Amino acid sequence: MTSSSQGPATDTPSAGSEPMRSPLRWLWLSLVIVVLDLATKWLASSSLVYGQANEVLPIFNLTLLHNTGAAFSFLAGHDGWQRWLFAGIAVVAAIGLSIWLARLKRHEAFTALGIALVLGGALGNLYDRVVHGYVVDFLSFHWGNAFFPAFNVADVAISLGAVALILESFRGRSE
Repeated sequence: MTSSSQGPATDTPSAGSEPMRSPLRWLWLSLVIVVLDLATKWLASSSLVYGQANEVLPIFNLTLLHNTGAAFSFLAGHDGWQRWLFAGIAVVAAIGLSIWLARLKRHEAFTALGIALVLGGALGNLYDRVVHGYVVDFLSFHWGNAFFPAFNVADVAISLGAVALILESFRGRSE
């Protein structure tokens, strides 16, 4: 035990190491992402013709596509085993992200935001993969005749969450 003249006791946790108060409240954001993702995929699937581009802007189309692979249709041309591989990866990632979220410290709100976004996106795409055998994509950007891979709301959430986590990792190194 230290005396008051020596400063604070060393066995008292610092403010930065205190656990985040109810970190799992961030799961609400994940749930919002899942609901928004599934609702927009349902809307796209029920109102768009598969493969037909519907121009919204000169560089943006709504085009219903089904991706049986991973990002950028990686492994899409295989027999179907990749469906369960990617579903398994998503389940493991969701469990890992949930554990990480539960262990965050009070000052790690930006990390919690990133985790919640990635988790919501992963669960939205996991639903598609398990229920349909493919992920519904419908947001398609292009420049002239160069088309970028189509994506969905879950992909946007995953990308934004990953950016938040990367930015937070750099911020953590400079402190």
